[in-house]
Amino acid sequence: FKKYELMKITLITSNKIRHNYLINLLSTISDKLFVVQECSAIFQEKKFKNYSKSTNIKKYFKNVYDAETKIFTDSHVSSSNKNIKILPINFGDLNNCSLELLTEFLKSDVYIIFGSSYIKGKLLDFLVQQTAINIHMGVSPYYRGADCNFWALYDNNPHLVGATIHLLSKGLDSGPILYHAMSNLKNNHFEYTMSTVKAAFYSITERIKDSSIFKIYPAIQDENKEIRYTRKNEFSEEIVKKYFKKDINLNKKKFDYSLLKEPFF
Repeated sequence: FKKYELMKITLITSNKIRHNYLINLLSTISDKLFVVQECSAIFQEKKFKNYSKSTNIKKYFKNVYDAETKIFTDSHVSSSNKNIKILPINFGDLNNCSLELLTEFLKSDVYIIFGSSYIKGKLLDFLVQQTAINIHMGVSPYYRGADCNFWALYDNNPHLVGATIHLLSKGLDSGPILYHAMSNLKNNHFEYTMSTVKAAFYSITERIKDSSIFKIYPAIQDENKEIRYTRKNEFSEEIVKKYFKKDINLNKKKFDYSLLKEPFF
């Protein structure tokens, strides 16, 4: 990594409340923020209706949405903020964009990925070469794949709920780790999980601003420490039903700092 005097940042993300919050936050430390924003339906009621036959999943995502609006409030990207340039595309279309189409968005000093669809091909090759940073919601190498913080709570491992800020790699969530971001806000499961997202945002913003992130030596992930590697289809109605029946004590296990790398709380 190098320290930059005039900071240009490219963020590849989505368009939910938390993603917009990150856009606004990064705009405060960059001279120019380029955002490739994959967009899906912003009206959560439509998402809930998709789970009309999945009572527990519908209940789960309603709790997620309520926690998100509480932790991040109702975030919008202001059109008056002239240092932000956004390229909106449909969610899942990222890999259909040629490098030529993205040219203006690929001339930055720092590249950050959060909440986008899976990146592959020439764009992935370019971002890996540029030492792009990925925000993974889950504490790697213990939890990798999809819905990691859900599974950490399901396993009654609240001390392994958090975010991993790591270098983007060609493997899923497998790049060298820069550090972990965690939260002490343990009011309920959903706010606890969502507050770790906020911790990730503030940590990466602060550590880019003071240049400390450029001095961190990345640590290769130890695959032998993996507890779960999960896929989307494992998050089922039956599993969520069991989750709601569990007596999950957020304070049962204290943070074990030996499991974490340079954690930000």
